[in-house]
Parts: sequence; C-alpha cells; structure tokens
Amino acid sequence: MVDQRGGLTKVYIFFNLLSFLMMDSLPKQTLNPNKHLKEQFVSNLDGSSILEIAALLTIVPLLVLLRYSIDFHWKIDYNNGGNAVSSKKNDDEIVVYRNWKAYTNAISLDFIFIVFPMLLFFTVLSEWVYLGAVLLSLLLLILSVTAKRSSSGLQRGPSLSFRASVSSYRVALMLITCLCILAVDFTIFPRRYAKTETYGTSLMDLGVGSFVLANAIVSRQARDVSSGNWITGLKGTAPLLLLAFIRLVTTSGVDYQVHVTEYGVHWNFFFTLAAISILTSFVNIPAKYCGILGFSVLAGYQTWLISGLNTYLLSDERGTDIISKNKEGVYSILGYWGMYLLGVHLGYRLFYAKHSNIRSTTSSIARVFLVSLLLWIVTILLDNYVQRISRRTCNMPYVTWVLAQDLQALGIFMLSSYIPMNKLSSLEEAIDQNLLATFLLANLVTGMVNLTIDTIFASPFSSLLILTAYAFALSAIIGTIHFSGFRLKFW
Repeated sequence: MVDQRGGLTKVYIFFNLLSFLMMDSLPKQTLNPNKHLKEQFVSNLDGSSILEIAALLTIVPLLVLLRYSIDFHWKIDYNNGGNAVSSKKNDDEIVVYRNWKAYTNAISLDFIFIVFPMLLFFTVLSEWVYLGAVLLSLLLLILSVTAKRSSSGLQRGPSLSFRASVSSYRVALMLITCLCILAVDFTIFPRRYAKTETYGTSLMDLGVGSFVLANAIVSRQARDVSSGNWITGLKGTAPLLLLAFIRLVTTSGVDYQVHVTEYGVHWNFFFTLAAISILTSFVNIPAKYCGILGFSVLAGYQTWLISGLNTYLLSDERGTDIISKNKEGVYSILGYWGMYLLGVHLGYRLFYAKHSNIRSTTSSIARVFLVSLLLWIVTILLDNYVQRISRRTCNMPYVTWVLAQDLQALGIFMLSSYIPMNKLSSLEEAIDQNLLATFLLANLVTGMVNLTIDTIFASPFSSLLILTAYAFALSAIIGTIHFSGFRLKFW
C-alpha cells in the first residue's frame, strides 16, 4: 500500500508539473498582442519634403472654401432652412437646430465635400497632392469669379470676420488630427506622413505645434484681455493635468502601443499643454513684449541644443529618474513655450492691436501672407545652416516652420472674405463648439479600433472602409451633440 500511495503521489506531482509547464508555455493574454509590431510600424521614419506638406496643407483650406462656394451657387442656407435658434453666452454663439432633416443633410454634404476628400488625399491620393492643389485652386478661382459676378450688389456680412476664419483653421487642425491618429496605424497611410524619428518634416509633425500656436493666437493674452492672477491660471490647468494622467493610466492599463521617443515613457500631449499653461500663468506679460521673451527663450534653448543637449535628447540613453525617462517631453517644453509666446505676439500684432482690423480685409490678409513668407525664408536658412528641423526636440527651425505653415493656412482661410455669403459650415460649427469632445471621442474610438483590429494587416480596401466609417461616425456623433445644443468645455 505504501508503494501504491507513493506511485500515486508521483503521478499527481508529474501531472501538476506538466500542467504548470503547459500553462507557462501558452502566450500571455493581452489586449494588444501586436503592440511591438505597431510601435515599430511608426518608428525610425524620415518624413516628407517641406514642399509636399505645404501642398497638402493648402488642399485642406481649399476644400473648405470650395464648400462655401458650393453653398452659394446652390443657394443653400441650412441655418434658415433648419429653423436655427441662436443664443449667446460670454460672446460664444451656440446654435440649436430644430429641423433634423435639414441639419443631417448639411452634415452629410460637409462630410462629402470636406472630410472624405481630406481622407483620400491623406491615403490613396497621396501621390496626387501637387496636382490636387493646382486643380482645386483653379476650381475655386472659377467659382469665386462667377459668384462675384452674380452677387456684385451683395455686401459682406458678419460671418466674414477674422474670428470665423480662425474657427475654420482650428477645426481643420482638429479634423487633420482626428483622421491621422487612426490612419497612421494602417498601411494605406504613407509612412512619410507619420511622425519623424529625429529630423525632418511630416504631416503629423505639425500636430502639437499647431495646437500650441492656435491656442496662442486666440488667447486672452493675445487679445490683451486680463486673465487674472497666477492662481486662476493654475486652476485652468487642472483639467489638462487630469486628462494627461487619465491618458497615462489608460494606455498603460490596456497595454496600448506607445512610441517612447515621441515624448518619453510617461509624457504625453496634455502634459506639454499643461506645462505651457503653468509657465504662462507665472510669467504673464503684455502681448507686445511676448515676442522678445519668446525669441530669447528659443535662442537660449537652441544654443543649449547645439552645445550638446541635442545629442543627449536624440540618443537612446535613459536613466532611472523621471526626467531622464521623459527627456523629450520635459526639455521640449522650452521650445513649445517659446513658440506660444511668439504666437501670442503675432496674434496681437496681426489681428488685435489698435492698428489692426479684426475683419478679413485685403490688408490684414496681405500681412498674414507676408509674415508667413518671411518665416518660410527664416525656416529654410535655419534648416540649412543652423540645425535641421526636429519635432522631437522642438528646436528653433521646427518652431519657425510651424509658424510659417500655419500662418499660410490661416491666410488661405481668410480668403473666404472674397466668397459672397460665406459662413461656417454646419460640421465646422459643430466641431468648433466641441473641440475637446471631438478630440476625446476620436482618441477613444482610435483606441477601440486598435484593440479590436490588427490594423497593420488590413487590406487597402478594408483600411479605407474602416477609416471612412470612423470619419463619418465621428462627424455624425459630433453633429448630433451640436444639434442638441450640448457643449463640452473645461476652460
């Protein structure tokens, strides 16, 4: 009996050991099994040419202006047809629509003429960018000339304000961001449009810089409006910090792919915006002096980069301390803060100073294009003789490139003043009233798609189908939110 018990014990131990080994050999369950492949898919990229990105960023405002022209030629007025009811609170107009059918028709047309063509040029039509820019420019010119002839007696309305142009510009940035953050995970999206590893320019490299500049141009500081003391500023930063930590926790919790060399191990876009807000709260100076301070910050930071900091930031060296782990995000704050200060100064001088006319007049449009041209020249000189453009370090050439490119795009949007009876499209109004909600929803859906679909293995047709469905769903949801009169704004 003893031997029998001993034999049974040995058999029991053997099967337990075998079971343990089999379980250990099975792959660990994860929500993102291809995490490393997806990270490699967006790594070590060199970007595209400055000229191609400029052409691509010319197409976007042209599509919007064409949408305005089409509305005029078709004599469509969705605000009146939709029985819109407007209310104002703190100078922010909220439009509540009562006719669902008219509103959905407007949103659908906006998607067809603005969002879908953007998606096509970012993916399957990427090789036709230059031709597309030329053809769209010619088409807009023809429509504008015919529209002007048929409306020679019409006067410009309030919808032609600089504020409307800036709203279009900010909405376009949001649409580009929302489309790219998901499209980049598919093979249909050209790798040259994804973020560069060290030096170079790409469509997605403009992202965070453009957001910083857009916020600077319309900031209270640029408008020379008192923003309270530093305590008030810190309170306004709280939502950004909350979003930053939520993103950090959620991406870690679901094992989501993170391109470490973009910001660092823990850092993200919201931390950068929060840091700029905190610095601005403590160093709150009049807009007319922001240019001097911004240039000084950038000049000092660029000197530091050339003196050796650049080598450290672009190396694989990472210590155990929190700053070293997030070196890209932490040190680039200086570059983004300098960019913000220059943006405040340019916004004040170009649009809000006493000599400036806040309406999109010929003189104001000419000033914007002139400053953009000067910044393009400075960018080329810096890129060739000082240091190549680098989003990762946010060096001075990167800052001047973002300023030049975004002012060029804003100048094109301001040309809407030459299109009779133009106004923001319904989708633009919807996104403009809920920029934060749009961005958060896009990030949420992007995460869900990545966790449920092996995006890097999807066929071109499937990829385009998924991206189109995503873009339409995003437009429809934000449109529905706007139709109900809801607005999500934390600051």
